[in-house]
Amino acid sequence: MKIAIQGEPGSFSHEAALKLVPGAEIAPCSLSADVFAAVAGGTVDAAVIPIENSLAGSVSEHFDLLLNHDVKVERETLLRIRHNLIAISGASLGTIDRVFSHPVALAQCRKFLAEHSRMDSFAFYDTAGSVKQLIELRDRHAGAIASRAAAEYYGAVILAADIEDNPENFTRFFLIKRSREVDNDPMANKISIAFSLENRPGSLVAALTAVSALGTNLTKIESRPVHGKPWEYIFYVDCQLGSRDEGDRALKALEPHCAMVKSLGCYREAGDASSQA
Repeated sequence: MKIAIQGEPGSFSHEAALKLVPGAEIAPCSLSADVFAAVAGGTVDAAVIPIENSLAGSVSEHFDLLLNHDVKVERETLLRIRHNLIAISGASLGTIDRVFSHPVALAQCRKFLAEHSRMDSFAFYDTAGSVKQLIELRDRHAGAIASRAAAEYYGAVILAADIEDNPENFTRFFLIKRSREVDNDPMANKISIAFSLENRPGSLVAALTAVSALGTNLTKIESRPVHGKPWEYIFYVDCQLGSRDEGDRALKALEPHCAMVKSLGCYREAGDASSQA
């Protein structure tokens, strides 16, 4: 199975893809838009995308891309994010004066970087990409913050492990496929929905009340602006379901109150975070 990810091999997305589909062939893409285009165009079988981090919040761009492509979520997983200071062989903590990584990873390791004030941090497009750069440059004064898998993939060494500020650091990933190719899991107990509202007072309250009346448990709500329509919004919600049929009933309950309703996928909920550590 060929799986697209955004970022380089050895990234957290790569790790999540292999967790969801062991033995998958990974197809790295530079941009998230390229990932979705690869799925929609059929050049890959599926993609694995991060949708939400327990500390940094949602990946808003991916909500928009889910809405605008004919794809659906088939599965989800949680990945414990462990950051490491990585360098080339022969380097040491004392020789590192520059650290590269994705801006989110740098922000999640502020305490470590503050304790090592001689290390200046620089934003890079990808955690694993920053390790790849180290190997290409062979610079013993440069380090990267990334996963253990990235260090192993590129033949680098870990100088300091688990340097993230907060150990309760998890990212939720979706496995997405073209809508017509998604396997319908009879044990699905979660649905992600996008909807826009009619422009009238109380429309959001009415829509959510209609879903609540089914006994459906709303676990997440997110709003995103509609491009080209100032002050209009798309709402994204996640709901826990008692049965797969309850997801269909939730969609129908929303329809009278909404200008648009779309299921982004009905799937089995990942286990709780403590079991993923």
